[in-house]
Amino acid sequence: MKVLILRVGRGREAWADEAVEGYARRLRSRMPVEERRLKPEPFRGDVERVREAEGARVLAVLRPGDRLVALDERGEQLTTEQLARLIDDAARRSAGRLVFALGGPYGHAEAVRRRADRVVALSRLVLNHEVARVVLAEQLYRAGTILWGGKYHH
Repeated sequence: MKVLILRVGRGREAWADEAVEGYARRLRSRMPVEERRLKPEPFRGDVERVREAEGARVLAVLRPGDRLVALDERGEQLTTEQLARLIDDAARRSAGRLVFALGGPYGHAEAVRRRADRVVALSRLVLNHEVARVVLAEQLYRAGTILWGGKYHH
């Protein structure tokens, strides 16, 4: 099963790119991870319009059979073990891809939240997108070591 990290945002930071790529490289043989950046909507005074336009971009990338996890600080908090079970469940159900979506600065559109199989918080703290993508990549790697064995997680 392939994992796709979708993120709405402008640029990339070299330190975050390096960290995400490092974790993705470690996972490549068992669970390929791809990251894709989606263009943010310019802000013209209407937050809901921005959310809807960015949400439409997220939804346009999805394929039938994809399982969507919307990342949102208001979502349910999972332990690493629960994340591992979420990944394992998606693989066992032959999900096309497991897609993790990081919304833009104003969060996800309601349409994305409705389409999501799960809405998950990486933290109750609001995280900078670069930090959030590194935390996600590290947790995917940690969950993988739980699933396939390894000494990284305890």
